Amino acid sequence: MQRREFLTLIGSAAAWPLAAHAQQPAMPVIGFLSIESLPPFAHTVAAFKKGLSEAGYVEGHNVLIEYRWAEDHNERLSELAADLVSRRVRVIAAMGGIAISAAKAQTTTIPIVFMTGGDPVKTGLVPALNRPNENITGATWFSVDPMPKRLGILHGIVPNAAVIALLVDQSFPDSVSRVNEVQEAARALGLKLIIFGIRTADDIDTAFTSLLQQGAQALVVGPGGFHFSQRDQIVALASRHAIPTIYPFREFTLDGGLISYGNNLQIAFRWAGAYVGRILSGEKPVNLPVIQSTQFELVVNRKTAEALGLEIPPTLLAIADEVID
Repeated sequence: MQRREFLTLIGSAAAWPLAAHAQQPAMPVIGFLSIESLPPFAHTVAAFKKGLSEAGYVEGHNVLIEYRWAEDHNERLSELAADLVSRRVRVIAAMGGIAISAAKAQTTTIPIVFMTGGDPVKTGLVPALNRPNENITGATWFSVDPMPKRLGILHGIVPNAAVIALLVDQSFPDSVSRVNEVQEAARALGLKLIIFGIRTADDIDTAFTSLLQQGAQALVVGPGGFHFSQRDQIVALASRHAIPTIYPFREFTLDGGLISYGNNLQIAFRWAGAYVGRILSGEKPVNLPVIQSTQFELVVNRKTAEALGLEIPPTLLAIADEVID
């Protein structure tokens, strides 16, 4: 064999691994869109990735995730959603009503898997839970509204509180109808309800100042992504001003809040992750019914109750899913 032929052969052989590597398909990319920021939702994102892994996809191994956090700036969502669409992600996982609407406005072809506490039928995301949109499905923790139940639980802990404040996350879907239900429940109990609409962290500070001035003796915190992201601030203010408060999710109580009653968010995020994996494997959103979480959990922080000088009724402790001492 001539030297030139030998070198040509060696060069071709060396190129084989490179050519084979270049022919391997690129990993699919998931777009993750939220109006919030990562730190308060890190554990729910971990639950999302757990569901994804259960469907056979592990971030960095056989799938990539492009995260887009709007950091509580609503005006950025449209641009962030458009960026994900321009990158031709395979699926968009959208967290929260505003983020879902932003993604929906940008594409009718890329599958969208949502995570929301709102009613997806009432808000127009899907025509029916068991027959979702052509490119939209997901998980929701909306069911029977527990806000009146929260008010009743709080009333049982502080029965002498005649004036109750309510924090409403104004970015939360169905906030108006849910407030109406709480107002009806308050009237039935003979309570005065003071309502505060919340959009910013400053609104929370202002609300606490005002509710104290108006003589509120207890507080109900409504659901919503913004409240969830600001839970440290809300719990700290409730503690500082010794306001007995009931919260929508266990994370508030784990962070020092008095009591919570609501859905387990991690379950819904895990389901959503599994749906994203199934779509990546070829299933169509329209064939994946919206998953609805109907399991509620009651979490009591007895240490906080003692600091507030409150005694939690034994009947409530007996039915609590978790008691923090």
